[in-house]
Amino acid sequence: MENLNAELYAKLTGNKKPERPIKVLQFGEGNFLRAFVDWIINTMNNKGVFNGNVAVVQPMPFGRVNDMKTQDGLYTLYLQGKQDGKAVRTHEIIDSIGDLIDPFAEYDKYLSYAKSKDLQFIISNTTEAGIAYDETDTDFSKTPKSYPGKLLAFLKARYDAFNGAKEAGLFIIPCELIDHNGSTLKEVTVKLAKTVGYDDAFINWITEANKFYNTLVDRIVPGYPRDNAQQCQEELGYVDNSMVVGEIFHLWCIDGDDIKALEEAFPAPKAGLNVLYVDSIVPYKQRKVKILNGCHTAIVPVAYLAGLDAVAETMADEQMGRYARDFMFDEVIPTIDIPHDQMVAYTNSVIERYENPFVHHLLMSISLNSVTKFKTRDLPTLLQSLEAGNFPKHALFSLAALMAFYRGVRNVNGKEEAIDLKDDQWALDFFKAAWANFDNSKEACEKITRDFLGLTNHWELDLNSLAGVTEFVSNALFEIETKGMREAVKSIIGY
Repeated sequence: MENLNAELYAKLTGNKKPERPIKVLQFGEGNFLRAFVDWIINTMNNKGVFNGNVAVVQPMPFGRVNDMKTQDGLYTLYLQGKQDGKAVRTHEIIDSIGDLIDPFAEYDKYLSYAKSKDLQFIISNTTEAGIAYDETDTDFSKTPKSYPGKLLAFLKARYDAFNGAKEAGLFIIPCELIDHNGSTLKEVTVKLAKTVGYDDAFINWITEANKFYNTLVDRIVPGYPRDNAQQCQEELGYVDNSMVVGEIFHLWCIDGDDIKALEEAFPAPKAGLNVLYVDSIVPYKQRKVKILNGCHTAIVPVAYLAGLDAVAETMADEQMGRYARDFMFDEVIPTIDIPHDQMVAYTNSVIERYENPFVHHLLMSISLNSVTKFKTRDLPTLLQSLEAGNFPKHALFSLAALMAFYRGVRNVNGKEEAIDLKDDQWALDFFKAAWANFDNSKEACEKITRDFLGLTNHWELDLNSLAGVTEFVSNALFEIETKGMREAVKSIIGY
């Protein structure tokens, strides 16, 4: 079979690879950006609402830019998942990458893009550690080490090329998974500029001419399909060493100054894409953490102790699927300040993601550090529900199930299996001591509950002080330990 490249693309499509103006400078060539941002740009191009390509910059000395050059920046994206109740699997060739740059070998070429009048956007995903201040990264005669260093060198070259014109400013959109990513990148870049000794005129240009945006990105991207790569190649009829697989669901929330200007320049919603330009991404981040991640953490100990092993299997189980749905709709949705119809639509999309037949998401892989995950993902729902006068029995039952899970054993069809617990050592030590002399009594369950809920260093408050909580959780723990998970859940959902 032939390798995918521009020549083969022309044979397959009957058209040459499109040559469009380079409007986007993208730091990062990894799976996520290619399955998310570059696909979004590709879709906008195809829908006729955007006419621009991407120049990909390899942010580290090691990377895939040279490999991608052999395919002329082309690659196949598989999207697979559940959509409108049906299993869907599609593939397409992404042709939105117009150039590939290794700045460590092509520094002059990299900086030459600073002179481009077509360039409008800088997008990045350089890992969570990428947006960091490095006071030693000040020699711009060669490629800077850090991403803020590379960005600063580029902005200085652009400032000089356009004589400080405000119109030469760029839309800067980081996708790194840290809070306030745009604000943080702006702060770090300015701090580094001051360290280098740049004058106030240039520093003011950074902050006034350029617009930095905070973002929330959401799409699961497994990456290269190693387990069935040969099957995919045979299906496609060509060799593609840059194939990437992602789920169908996608969400990009963006906030920042002059958000309308960004929406006009980057009109993704006009292409039917789930890109939201919002006043604040905070409630949307809460939505993702509380529903997508929070339900994961809430159902893991319940479903696993009920004998299930994977997320899709859990959702297909009548009892456990009902438990998960009721938790999301009845307890989580009321705590999030987003219109109800949007919350329902998002929650239904999460359920379809859980049910994705192409992803075997093991509960044990989610269980890592569950004690801390419950605090960050589920405790806010629990506390806000109580504050609103609602008693969150699913969240509290999951807390009891969490304690039972950390006993380190489950019973499946009459056989005991050890649970491979993985968490901070203090949590493992606490539960090892708590369960050491357990005698199956109600009093023992109450002691474990009181001790766990009273870990103020962890919870940052004594959960025993919340009305009705200790009694409910200790009773639920006793039910789980004496009757088993399946019977205990009946008291929550009725069957």
